[in-house]
Amino acid sequence: MTTALYRRYRPDTFADVVGQEHVTEPLMQALRADRVAHAYLFSGPRGCGKTSSARILARCLNCAEGPTDTPCGKCDSCVELARGGSGSVDVVEIDAASHNGVDDARELRERAAFAPARDRYKIFILDEAHMVTTQGFNALLKLVEEPPPHVRFVFATTEPDKVIGTIRSRTHHYPFRLVPPGILVDYLAKLGGEEGVEIASGVLPLVVRAGGGSVRDSLSVLDQLIAGSDEHGVSYERAISLLGFTDATLLDDAVDAIAAADGASLFSVVGRVVETGHEPRRFVDDLLERLRDLIVLAASGTAGAQALAAASEDQQERMADQARRLGLGRASRVGDLVNDALTGMIGATSPRLHLELLCARLIAAETAPTGSTPLRNRADAPSQAAPPSLAESALRAPRDGKGADHSGLDAARAAVAAAREEVGASAIPQAPAPTTTKAPAPAAAASAPSPTDSVPADGEVRAPTGDVAGGPADSELVRRRWPEVLGTLERRRVTWAMVSQSAQVSSVEGGVLKLAFDNPAMAARFGAGAHSENLALAVRETLGLHVRVEPVVGPTEPSAATATGAPASSSASQASAQEPPLPQEPPAEHEDMADDDLAAPAAKLSGADVIASMLGGTVVDD
Repeated sequence: MTTALYRRYRPDTFADVVGQEHVTEPLMQALRADRVAHAYLFSGPRGCGKTSSARILARCLNCAEGPTDTPCGKCDSCVELARGGSGSVDVVEIDAASHNGVDDARELRERAAFAPARDRYKIFILDEAHMVTTQGFNALLKLVEEPPPHVRFVFATTEPDKVIGTIRSRTHHYPFRLVPPGILVDYLAKLGGEEGVEIASGVLPLVVRAGGGSVRDSLSVLDQLIAGSDEHGVSYERAISLLGFTDATLLDDAVDAIAAADGASLFSVVGRVVETGHEPRRFVDDLLERLRDLIVLAASGTAGAQALAAASEDQQERMADQARRLGLGRASRVGDLVNDALTGMIGATSPRLHLELLCARLIAAETAPTGSTPLRNRADAPSQAAPPSLAESALRAPRDGKGADHSGLDAARAAVAAAREEVGASAIPQAPAPTTTKAPAPAAAASAPSPTDSVPADGEVRAPTGDVAGGPADSELVRRRWPEVLGTLERRRVTWAMVSQSAQVSSVEGGVLKLAFDNPAMAARFGAGAHSENLALAVRETLGLHVRVEPVVGPTEPSAATATGAPASSSASQASAQEPPLPQEPPAEHEDMADDDLAAPAAKLSGADVIASMLGGTVVDD
């Protein structure tokens, strides 16, 4: 029968302790300066060297040449406390998990009263000290606070918070930590060479991962692999099958399939995972770790290789190529999906089903069309290229400075005058243009772009990925719930005022919502700014439809219910269509107003008043 590796390679000096220099160096300095405390508290995860360091400290204190930071290894005390030694009568190790009561504390106090039999100090090492009850700690409190000169205490625990504060405050606390993977891989490789066992490439990172940073756990795993190895040493395939990790080939194939958005290859990997007996949740966990490595490489390039676990050169080259093909943003999105799926697989009765659904989500996320810019970003930050409408310029002008000289008021009046002229021109197309107009009006009309200018030339729907709206059903849905859309749009005051008072839904076809305005000027101003994107965002938030809003001039198209209405209404519409057209009204400039109309309040509104009442603007006078 052989002795376990963690027992055969238990450290005998502080220099042999792996990865705990932040603890061993201060302790060695205290020993050299002869400033040793009467009580110590060693805390940290299991298997990181707490009890071993306590035994080394006892060797250093009771060494015949001590106290010293390096035991001689020749005196009786050093030999008895070395690995494989019988133990010293003056060094008492107590398992606090089974000796945690008041009676055990009283017995310890009685033993502490006697002087050491041979060595310099009587040292008590209490392992698993957090298991001692509060009453037991209280019974030890006086002894720990004022021990005899020949007594030293060392408490070792994995949960220092459970040690009562009155004991903890009377000790020197040294926290132990898990060993970094790089240091642990080098240490295990050295032990493998001393054992004369050939270890294949890629095995030691798996051992370190299985050990979780604990030296003792890693040595136990390596001992198990060495015990099951043949004359060729420890192979990678045997380590994979024994430890339950996913083969790197499966992970490479899965990442390649995700990068290429190849659903057939990705589901083929799932079939191989199940056929080889791998646990689906472990596969997802390994895939998430691989994606983490790719994100690090994509974010920091070759410099990020230092932050990765130890891997062979060819594996690092493959991961660098995968990181380049995926990209940082895409790898981050895939990692989020995998992390969510891993969380949902906890306690799942059908993990393979969850894995297959994850693969479907990964392929769907990569094959769906993506917009260049999120809609909410475009709504919050309108495009700088679109020229502002004249009405918006009039609203912003008074805020530009105190010396504006009422330029905002003049611009607002010019905008209203331009709108009146365009309405008159559209009402009587055959009438000659008026010979005298106000000076600002032509400039305002020329600066207003046509409704078609605001529509992209390629006709592409500028909306995020998702279902594209279209058809009579969507048109009816938008018309029926139009008040809800306006309620959502109300936070955009200018857009809400233009749409709620001057526009109606015309149709929804091919992902385009046509919005009918009652005059061309208002349609042009709607398409000039970010109003279309604001309304598209409101439709998406309210109805879940992804549309691009296009302003048009004219009446709305009949809905499906109207088109399939009663014959009476159809005949009535035909009759009305055959009636002669009504005489057209003259333009507003040539209209004769009665005395009652002139006395109405609306007849005395100025341009600024119209802007304030219709568009929700505020004119600030300097």
